[in-house]
Amino acid sequence: MVLRGHAMTAETASEMDGWEVVIGLEVHAELATATKLFSGARNEFGGEPNTNVDPVSLGLPGSLPVLNEKAVELAIRVGLALNCSVQASEFARKNYFYPDMPKDFQISQFDQPINGEGWLELPDGRRIGIERAHLEEDTGKSTHVGGGGRIHEASYSLVDYNRAGVPLIEIVGKPDLRSGEDARAYVSELRSILVAIGASDGKMEEGSMRVDCNVSVRPVGEDELGTRCEVKNINSLRSLGRAVTYESRRQVDLITSGQKVDQQTRHWNEEDGRTHTLRSKEEAFDYRYFPEPDLVPVAPSAEWIDEIRAAMPLLPGERRKRLAGEAGIQPAAAALTVERGLDDLALAAMDLGADPERVLVHVENNLADGQGALTADAFSALVAMETGGVLTATQAKTVLADLVDSGGDPAAVAATHGFEAMDTSELEGLVDGLIAENPDDWEAFVGGDEGERKKKSGFFVGQIMKATRGQADGRVVNEILERLADGV
Repeated sequence: MVLRGHAMTAETASEMDGWEVVIGLEVHAELATATKLFSGARNEFGGEPNTNVDPVSLGLPGSLPVLNEKAVELAIRVGLALNCSVQASEFARKNYFYPDMPKDFQISQFDQPINGEGWLELPDGRRIGIERAHLEEDTGKSTHVGGGGRIHEASYSLVDYNRAGVPLIEIVGKPDLRSGEDARAYVSELRSILVAIGASDGKMEEGSMRVDCNVSVRPVGEDELGTRCEVKNINSLRSLGRAVTYESRRQVDLITSGQKVDQQTRHWNEEDGRTHTLRSKEEAFDYRYFPEPDLVPVAPSAEWIDEIRAAMPLLPGERRKRLAGEAGIQPAAAALTVERGLDDLALAAMDLGADPERVLVHVENNLADGQGALTADAFSALVAMETGGVLTATQAKTVLADLVDSGGDPAAVAATHGFEAMDTSELEGLVDGLIAENPDDWEAFVGGDEGERKKKSGFFVGQIMKATRGQADGRVVNEILERLADGV
């Protein structure tokens, strides 16, 4: 059987050959506490193996768990940010063979999670359902030495218990996603929320945020869900899109060739771009859940929940709407500015009178590395110089780079570069000369449709900028061209 997934894009995966892809994600995020979920051992990435441990982490006989209050607070923050119902909960033992959990079970939450149903809003306004967001402890880390790094190829295995017992929030999404691009957008927004509220650092490359992806396919128009496979080992947004594309194509190829999809847990291999069978997929009854006898139920008071809610910062979605309202744009168009954390700078500059369009153009194109030493006052003054014709767009970009590096007054910085606005009459003479040298291009500009006129205006502006070594104001050149074309 030939799998065609490698040639497909994440965007087309949801519409292949009349099949619909159904995706539900389980996102595990390590909570940003100083210590572990049930003990005083350090919660810290990058330590020497087996140094952030204690009797509870190692599952030593007689050791008892003590719940970390900060982890509960962060879990409540997550629930509030995801519009979940925050509720009384209890912990359960999840029994499973964990080679990297010495007590051989995981303390998690089962039928009574701390956060019930909720939803997450994507930048484009779509809402994705949240089934639950519950607390649990992380496992340790196994390293299989030899072969390709897989257990069946290894000569021996090493276990590091530093991560065992680190607090996790597992966010279980509903099967509302329909493409790899949807999945990427969901995880990106979720990560932004977790970082904004201080619940997690969201570093997928360090394993503090991990994604398990449930994928199934069904013919377009059907409501019944197909057999799902869970794909593990996804540690980047790029891998998530590729894994969805491959796995959905694999399932469609199986079904259309007369075979059936087996419910499995599969492993994503980034090197070969494929998913591989790990084991048959477990159901809840396989884990033999029962209430954790060493922990009492958790019942956060309404007063504590209100206190946590009052201390919550603005979420990315709220910040996009705030900036969009001020700039007169759609919230999705404000996403990059908010993602870079520059919305406060942009809003402050706008409040000082700066043109919103030019502010956002500079933020998106010229401030990718942050604002540095740039202040809102200087930013606003720079934009005013640009829109007032004192500086060209090219000159403004040069001055902006200096302001980011060293701060200062934009007028003084412009003077050090010798930037002076060209006289309009001088520009008109240059344009007249250029038109005389290029009559065919001018005729195409005057008589062309909108696309042709835009193309030719780019030609004329480019030639003028070249002739003036970037001193001309492209906006003024365009105004002169339009005026001449209209016979004014």
